[in-house]
Amino acid sequence: MTDTPVASFELLAAQLLEDPDLDVSVTATGLHVHGRLFAYLDGTDLVVDLPTDRADDLIGREVASAVPAGRSEAKGAWVRIADAEDWPELAGESHQFVGEPAVGHDS
Repeated sequence: MTDTPVASFELLAAQLLEDPDLDVSVTATGLHVHGRLFAYLDGTDLVVDLPTDRADDLIGREVASAVPAGRSEAKGAWVRIADAEDWPELAGESHQFVGEPAVGHDS
């Protein structure tokens, strides 16, 4: 994406803020959808909340590594992504996953 993790994260945040639903916000803790944290920068890695099966798949393929406890309770599982080239796709997945209403609510 860019030369530094911070610049890559800022670019990612800018892209997600362009979402037509206007449901993404950026705070000091990371990226939020409907007030719920879904992605944040941790050192040089992006940490995202993904469905457990998807997280397990990425960990198994060594695309991601497990994060025992994120900055907030995960809806699925927190994973750490080192390769900034994967950030947009996985942050997008996390945005959709965390932003979905719970089954039986608002659907």
